[in-house]
Amino acid sequence: MDRVYHLKLDKEATRGAMFAFLPGDPDRVLKIAQAFDPDSREIARNREFRTLMGNLQGEPVLVTSTGIGGPSTAIAVEELARLGVRVFLRVGTSGAIQGGVRVGETVITAAAVRLDGASLDYAPIEYPAVADYDILTSLVGSARELKIPFHVGITASTDTFYAGQGRRFSRYMIQRLNGSMEAWQKLGVLSYEMEASTLLTFCCAHGLKGGCITGVAVNRLEEQMVREELLDVAEKRAISIATKAMEKLVVSFKEL
Repeated sequence: MDRVYHLKLDKEATRGAMFAFLPGDPDRVLKIAQAFDPDSREIARNREFRTLMGNLQGEPVLVTSTGIGGPSTAIAVEELARLGVRVFLRVGTSGAIQGGVRVGETVITAAAVRLDGASLDYAPIEYPAVADYDILTSLVGSARELKIPFHVGITASTDTFYAGQGRRFSRYMIQRLNGSMEAWQKLGVLSYEMEASTLLTFCCAHGLKGGCITGVAVNRLEEQMVREELLDVAEKRAISIATKAMEKLVVSFKEL
């Protein structure tokens, strides 16, 4: 197969990898790769898409940044799928909207509210964006083993960081977003993020495995914006759980 357009990868470069971590931030790619393989190496970089390859339990594993939001996530996931990746694990950050979810803890997405537009290109809005059971249980088991605080439940994926998550710029806000954060709180949604619904809808629709874990970088009941000094703990915890979970997934696939 020829090289895919945006990721600048081909099957020779990916060595038949079936597993991929998906951070949004290109700088997080190196952190994840070195967490499971200190000898990992960069194999491609273009625009917001950066890919490193490492070895986990004898299998090639990719770490590819998706950039922010559904459209760029859809490009990364679809191009990786065309290259043979079958297991996708998003590792990101989120903003909690429930009082019991504290900064520095982690949220494991069981399902995502589809507030994005990109997922509509893969399935009608009535189709649920749900995490793969094997990935979900691997994440939960890993969090318990590591004794890292975690929450399992529904997250909301928005197209915009500000208005879509109830952050007002001026006195005007489009009517459907007025009071939207309070509505999602009452429905038990744990947090906001921006990529899970696109990833999970794509994977469900095409018979692939998708999952998501995020470190809680802010609690919206306490403050509106992320404090950089708190981000590092949330990020490290999410990476620790994700890499341990992926190890379990690789082992289980090899045993099939």
